[in-house]
Amino acid sequence: QVQLVESGGGLVQAGGSLRLSCAASGYIFLVNAMGWYRQAPGNQRELVAGINSGGRTNYADSVKGRFTISRDNAKNTLYLQMNILKPEDTAVYYCAAGRSYGVGAGFADYWGQGIQVTVSS
Repeated sequence: QVQLVESGGGLVQAGGSLRLSCAASGYIFLVNAMGWYRQAPGNQRELVAGINSGGRTNYADSVKGRFTISRDNAKNTLYLQMNILKPEDTAVYYCAAGRSYGVGAGFADYWGQGIQVTVSS
């Protein structure tokens, strides 16, 4: 199995920045795609950004130009740099990993526990 632990969430004012990190452990050799999902109260979980082992990325339209996903394979760590945050970015953010190379909405096989990001207006 693969274990994923998120860090870096918190409260920030609109227009501010946060960087989320996700440390992966366990059967890392199974993982190709990694990414971030989020779920706001009353909403379905949605893909925010994904990246595969070849560096191909995929972003939700709502975060393009503001968020940047990256991964450090030597450290088994995934990052999400979030800039120009908006109140509508408020959600629980989940780190995810998948065995496939695809980074579309349904790639995740493994999930972290989630971390809260709150953006105040």
